[in-house]
Amino acid sequence: MEKIKIRSKNLEGAEVAWFAPLCNGDDEYLSRHDMRYKSDWSNCSNVLLTADQLGYRNILCPSSYQVGQDTMTFASAVAPLTSNINILTAIRCGEVHPPMLGRAIATLDHILKGRLTINIISSNLPGMEMSSADRYQRSREVIEILKQGWTQDEIDFKGNFYNIKLPNTEPVKPYQQNGGPLLYFGGYSPPGVDLCAEHCDVYLMWPETEKNIYQLMKNMSEKAAGYKREVDFGLRVHVIVRETEAEAIEATRKLMSFVDDKRGEEIRLRAQDGKSYGVSRQSEMRNQSDKEGFVEEGLWTGIGRARSGCGAAIVGTPDQVLAKIQRYMDMGIRAFIFSGYPHLDECKLFGRYVLPHIKTFSMPEVQGRKPQSEPDTPLAAGLRK
Repeated sequence: MEKIKIRSKNLEGAEVAWFAPLCNGDDEYLSRHDMRYKSDWSNCSNVLLTADQLGYRNILCPSSYQVGQDTMTFASAVAPLTSNINILTAIRCGEVHPPMLGRAIATLDHILKGRLTINIISSNLPGMEMSSADRYQRSREVIEILKQGWTQDEIDFKGNFYNIKLPNTEPVKPYQQNGGPLLYFGGYSPPGVDLCAEHCDVYLMWPETEKNIYQLMKNMSEKAAGYKREVDFGLRVHVIVRETEAEAIEATRKLMSFVDDKRGEEIRLRAQDGKSYGVSRQSEMRNQSDKEGFVEEGLWTGIGRARSGCGAAIVGTPDQVLAKIQRYMDMGIRAFIFSGYPHLDECKLFGRYVLPHIKTFSMPEVQGRKPQSEPDTPLAAGLRK
């Protein structure tokens, strides 16, 4: 494989992140919801704070219209309780008027003292059907307006979706004043790839075969070069790690033991992006898998039978999981967002068996976005006790 052009090309480690189950996707058995794992403040904040304590460097707080908690509100509430972890907060472009969104993001960035990262989402809003090109154009305009607000004293923008001229005598700038929070982005259609190449910092992919992932990275690298830019690459993937391979395989069977095809389809299609091109690629991968659900060594696709979005898991012993991650790192992937079921239990298992063996860093630190730490306020220090 030829070398992929990435921003953090000389780094030997990775940003290892976990996932906060804000969208009611936490359970011991897929398709059999147990209220012990309800997507409430208690459960989700416990997962996030545990990840912080274990040394994960970031955590994705996802967004959904139908279930779970409001992402920005949750992130704002949990921020003063954290010590080191960044928070990757998902925003849906078009949901909030861009200047107001920029103000909210800047405020949250100050609460986190620069430990904020943003996951850009371009899905349809409920009740609206837009073409892929229009959705990504709307996202492009939102990003350009955000960047104007973060770096200038006036927003002056004319586009297809927004026409805004907004002077501000006292603009609220992000804590990260050299460009604002890093933008993480996932999308597969040509307009989405072009948007990321032009404006975003980390291109997030769902798990596929290593051959397919390499082609995605190569395509994005070439697109970014057209804008005289380089991006970093990330992988959003589940994980099941156990002391023995037999225990790991048994864990996959236990997780899916109550799933049938009809119920699985209902779960997949309830998501706002359940019919997206990215989800269809996960289905194609699943159709290529063996009878146990493995599409290649260490990558199990059965999990996609009962959830939309990321549909595969790295499965194996600590050494096998670590070896698979190292293969991805050798390809040039620098950011990982892991999750498992139940989320708290798997967070602890991965934190015990695998995380200590990976050299970790924070993407904002690497890319010069994260400012030097400042002394805690008495309130923040007190909240964490």
